[in-house]
Amino acid sequence: MRRLLLLPPLTLSLTACSRAGGLDVQRVSAGGMLYTVAAVDLQRDTLRLHWKNPATGQPYRTFRAVAEQLRQQGERMLFATNSGIYAPGPRPLGLHVERGQPLVALNNARSGGNFALLPNGVFWVQGKRAGVTETQAYRRLNIQPTFATQSGPLLVQGGRLHPAFRRESSSFKVRSGVGVCRDGRVRFAVSAGPVNFHSFAVFFRDTLGCPDALYLDGSISAYATPDTDTQFADFAGIWTVSR
Repeated sequence: MRRLLLLPPLTLSLTACSRAGGLDVQRVSAGGMLYTVAAVDLQRDTLRLHWKNPATGQPYRTFRAVAEQLRQQGERMLFATNSGIYAPGPRPLGLHVERGQPLVALNNARSGGNFALLPNGVFWVQGKRAGVTETQAYRRLNIQPTFATQSGPLLVQGGRLHPAFRRESSSFKVRSGVGVCRDGRVRFAVSAGPVNFHSFAVFFRDTLGCPDALYLDGSISAYATPDTDTQFADFAGIWTVSR
C-alpha cells in the first residue's frame, strides 16, 4: 500500500519546475546544493534502459541518439540520464537487463572503486513495479526484471545510509542516483555541483523520501529533457522516460 510522502517544513526548495509532456522535472535546493530531480510514475510513464541500437549492434552513447530512435517509434523522450558505472566499450560494468534479457551478468566484484564499495545494488523495473535491492539479496530473490542496472554503492538501504559514508568526507563530485520513494515513484537526481556521498544519500532519504537509493555515477553524470541536454561524455546504459 502506498503511503503519502510528507516532507518536513523547509526541507526542500523548488527553484524551477518543468512538466514536459506531463513529466515532473524539478530543480530542488537542499543542504546548499541544487539538484535536478525527475519523478517517474510507472503507472503512467514508460521507463526503459538502452545500451545498443538493435539495428546496428553499436552502443547509442548519447541521449540524442536514443531520442531519435524513440522518435522513429512514435514516442517522445521526456527525460534521460546515465545508467550505472561502465567499462571501456562502452560496456556496463555490472548487471544490465533490457526487455527481460540479461545483456551483462551480475558483477560480484569486492574491490575496485565505487562500484565495489559494498553494499552495492541493483535498480530494477518489473512492469509497473520498481525496486533498489542489495546485490546478493537480488540474487537470492531471483527477481526477473524487465529492465535493470547494477551499480554501487547503495546510497540508502531500508532508510539507513551506507556505513562507509562520513559527513566530513572531502570527496566531492557531481553525482547521479536513483531512488524508489515512499510515494511509490522512482526519482532520478543529478547534482548541479560537487557533493560527497553522505550529503547525496541524505538528500535521497530526507528530502526526496526514498528509503532505498542507488548511486549511478560521478563526474560525467548528465541528464536531458526536451529543452536541455547536459551530456559531455559518452555513456553505456541510458535510462529514458517517454510517452
